[in-house]
Amino acid sequence: MIDRSSRSIFTLTQFSVTVDLLASESLGRFYWSSKEVVKLNYRKSIRLIMQGNLGEIDIRSILQLIELGQRTGELFVEAYQSPSQTLVSGENACWFVFFVNGQIVYAVDKSYGQLKRLRDYLRRFNLADQIQFVSLDHGVISTTNDPEYGYLWLLLEKNILTPVQARNIIRSMVQEVLFDLLSLWQGAFIFEMGTALDPPLTAFEISPFILQMAKQVQEWKQFHPFVQSPDQMIAIADQPKLASVLSEKLYQRLITWAKNKSSLRQLSRYLHRDLPMVARSLAPYIERGLLFMIDPPRPVSQPKPISPWDTYPSITLPQVVCIDDERTVGKQTELILSRQGYVVSYFNDPLEALQQLFQLKPDLILCDISMPKLDGYEICAMLRHSIVFRQTPIIMLTGKDAFMDRVRAHLVGATDYLTKPFSEGELLLLLESYLPVQHRANASYF
Repeated sequence: MIDRSSRSIFTLTQFSVTVDLLASESLGRFYWSSKEVVKLNYRKSIRLIMQGNLGEIDIRSILQLIELGQRTGELFVEAYQSPSQTLVSGENACWFVFFVNGQIVYAVDKSYGQLKRLRDYLRRFNLADQIQFVSLDHGVISTTNDPEYGYLWLLLEKNILTPVQARNIIRSMVQEVLFDLLSLWQGAFIFEMGTALDPPLTAFEISPFILQMAKQVQEWKQFHPFVQSPDQMIAIADQPKLASVLSEKLYQRLITWAKNKSSLRQLSRYLHRDLPMVARSLAPYIERGLLFMIDPPRPVSQPKPISPWDTYPSITLPQVVCIDDERTVGKQTELILSRQGYVVSYFNDPLEALQQLFQLKPDLILCDISMPKLDGYEICAMLRHSIVFRQTPIIMLTGKDAFMDRVRAHLVGATDYLTKPFSEGELLLLLESYLPVQHRANASYF
């Protein structure tokens, strides 16, 4: 079996695969039949290894192929950004999925600590503290499997978990991993036939899970840019306003989650709710500026791990900066433009915006006129004195439609003027008139 603890990979024979692969068995020899020539690594123990890149075959097709052939074994998948990157680099997100007779029996996300995920799920049944009373030193089952799976069996053996609760946890774990894998753009995979987990506690048909999780992935994308990754954590932007619109119980829950830096994925585990449902519940408060999402911290010396949410195609997209002290306007503008393929950076603090502008070097700037600390006229005048922004379109936003305001905006170097409230059509039409045509073509994959 693949070494899951060290994630070492032995020498494999590589081959190419296509979506219409069919698994067959003939005269006791296992082989793959395909329209293309396929090289096989055939062993005396009849443990076939299939290896390839997700550019050659997607996750859905790999899973369907395993189901069709009713195979037993384990699938290893690792995300990466470059096809030339070595498999198992030690810093990318990776997953194991275990199969028995073409059905999924377990799945592991190796990005998390060994027992962190299991503890999160045990909270669902108020049993998170019980894991400290079991040890992998006890029991044969627990020492011959993945550590997390071993602890799960120990909790069953000691009657801390019921079989129904254990199956419930495994189902959620499998769904969680499939959600990530079906979101993956680039990566590599290895499938090795052989004994999987023993004994399996439960088994799930692959096809219904694929349909269910593919639907969730599509629903999840609707909440971009408010929510961008399951690993993002909630933070409270305005406690008094949030307290005024929520029940005391829900408000205290959010305070606790924010204080504990709970991620959206953890909330999904605690509440037994899928990720799109969690995002849907939080999105209205994020849109109103009462909550916001933050990325998980990481050591400065440690490179950012590659995850499914980082592996979208490398495409140059038009970058827009929006500066407006009204969070509702800023977030709504960010949402409208992100859906159209723009990369949007929103700032409600004009001083912070000025500090970031010279690093971002956006293709276009939307700037509110009436703001504390610095108004839009002052910002526009400062930017026009810099050679970096001399030709950058700057569109002024204001709630007034006075002639003198337009004149003053023109005098400080503003490119154009947009009166609030504006419609989505007005905003997009104005931006398209100033951004190069090639930028819009590049955004077609959204």
